[in-house]
Amino acid sequence: MLKLDPLTLAKATPAYYKEAYNKRESRLTAASPSRELAFALHDVARMLRTYSDHRAREVHMTRAQWAVLSKLRRSEGLKQCELADMLDLAPITLARLIDKLTASGLVERREDAADRRANRLFLTPDAAPALTRLDVLSDDVLGRALNGLDEATITNLRTGLERIRSNLKHELSCGG
Repeated sequence: MLKLDPLTLAKATPAYYKEAYNKRESRLTAASPSRELAFALHDVARMLRTYSDHRAREVHMTRAQWAVLSKLRRSEGLKQCELADMLDLAPITLARLIDKLTASGLVERREDAADRRANRLFLTPDAAPALTRLDVLSDDVLGRALNGLDEATITNLRTGLERIRSNLKHELSCGG
């Protein structure tokens, strides 16, 4: 078998190949600000989910249950399918979450007066203490995550993220 040492190989490589390779390599390694933002958004979202999952266990809950209770507090009386859409969950996944929250006495299903097949979701009085604990937990999680950012920066970040979400919703609704 023929062995070439790297030094001999480097000398044998024509200059135009080296130049093309170096251009390609710099193009691959020089990330655009928008690409770096996309990676940062993905990483931060993943880390926030992981940290929230970890912290939710402190109050014997999951992040998904936390999300359900929080959405219901803002929009009681939703149909399960509406809540599933809002949380971007499969209907069966939400049904299992609601089953657990119902068994815990935090959520109740009520028949929809206009549609016998549908249930509407409501918080029970027992949900109030759980939501209070979750509010304290949320303030602590976000306080730690946003440490070092002033209100103007947070407002600008939120405005930018809302714009990105709007752009993506539009693209998804257009089949893009």
